[in-house]
Amino acid sequence: MLKLNIATTKKREIIDITKVINDLLIKNNFERGMCLLFISHTTCGLTTADLDPGTDLDYLDAFDAMFPKLAYRHPHDPSHVGDHIMSSLIGTSLSVPVTSASMVLGQWQKVVLIEFSGPKERHVNVMFLPEPEK
Repeated sequence: MLKLNIATTKKREIIDITKVINDLLIKNNFERGMCLLFISHTTCGLTTADLDPGTDLDYLDAFDAMFPKLAYRHPHDPSHVGDHIMSSLIGTSLSVPVTSASMVLGQWQKVVLIEFSGPKERHVNVMFLPEPEK
């Protein structure tokens, strides 16, 4: 398993990690199978997204708008309970098929890390599962 370190620079941001993952596929001669990604944190997530200019901010604004401002009881820091919940809703793992050492994504899809509680050093665990031989 490989570990990818990503330094976020803002409290909330979306970072496109598609090229970094595809570069790992090439560097490790992984031609065909599944790429499994898991981020080992509770206040960020992994997903796919369309990142036309400004769309990252639209996502972040939408997350803020849909999240209720409640009196949370989290003993560590109630102000970031929403960050934990958004991470759980978005998810912390992603599986993407791989062909010809490249992730199989839709035309506009990017693999993104969504930061809710930065800036922080984030760790994405990457594993390659080869396609079974026929």
